[in-house]
Amino acid sequence: MAFFESEIVQEEAQRLFGDYQQLMQLGSEYGKFDLEGKKLYIERMETMMERYQVFMKRFELSDDFQAKVTVEQLRTQLGQFGLTPETMFQQMHQTLERMKGQLEGAT
Repeated sequence: MAFFESEIVQEEAQRLFGDYQQLMQLGSEYGKFDLEGKKLYIERMETMMERYQVFMKRFELSDDFQAKVTVEQLRTQLGQFGLTPETMFQQMHQTLERMKGQLEGAT
């Protein structure tokens, strides 16, 4: 079975994409959140990032040709911005840590 034909992969991709879209919409209101709302948003973003990393690792470990092409396309696209998937995740983590630090400074 091809990687993208897997029901598990398709379901997780749909959940991941849907959850990401919801978080991005919610994030547009981040400045209006109270302290607890901001903490919850950051926690959800961290969870989303972990899920995305696991999902990407599945692509990387797969022997499927299409999965390998997808990983290479991502690397090429990120490379245009001087990033790798690893540095992208590092920067996302640093951003979330900075957001947490701002919250700690506000209390």
